[in-house]
Amino acid sequence: MTAKVNYADVEVGTEIPAQTYAVDRANLVMYAGASGDFNPIHWRESVAKAVGLPDVIAHGMYTMAQGGRFVTDWAGDPAAVVDYGVRFSSPVVVPDEGGATLEISGQVEEKLDDNKVVVALTARSNDQKVLTRAKAVVKLA
Repeated sequence: MTAKVNYADVEVGTEIPAQTYAVDRANLVMYAGASGDFNPIHWRESVAKAVGLPDVIAHGMYTMAQGGRFVTDWAGDPAAVVDYGVRFSSPVVVPDEGGATLEISGQVEEKLDDNKVVVALTARSNDQKVLTRAKAVVKLA
C-alpha cells in the first residue's frame, strides 16, 4: 500500500479537516485489555477522584493513538507515517454518562524531501488542548 494523498497536492498550510471521536468507558476498558494498562484511574471513578482527578481519564496513549488514527485515515496508509510524537498537556476526562469527545485537526507544517510532509496536529477535549507538540512525518505518494 501507499499513501492516497499526493505530495504535489499539498502545500504548507494545507488544512486537514477536523474529526471528532467519541470516547466512553467501554473504549477505555477495551484499551486497557489491549495495552495491559489496568490502572483504575482509567475505569473506576472512586479511584480517579481519590487521587485528585475530576473523573475517570483516558489513557494518554489512547489519546495519542486517536491522533495516529487521524493521520493514517488522512494519508490512507498506516505505513505512510514514518515518525510520530506528542506531549500530553491535559487529560481527556471521561464521565460515565455521555462520555467525552476528542476533536483532532491537522495542518501541513512543512514539506520535506522524498515526498514527506510534517503534519502538526491539534487535539482538544472539553475546550482543553490535550496534546501539544503533536507532529507526524508522513510519506505521501
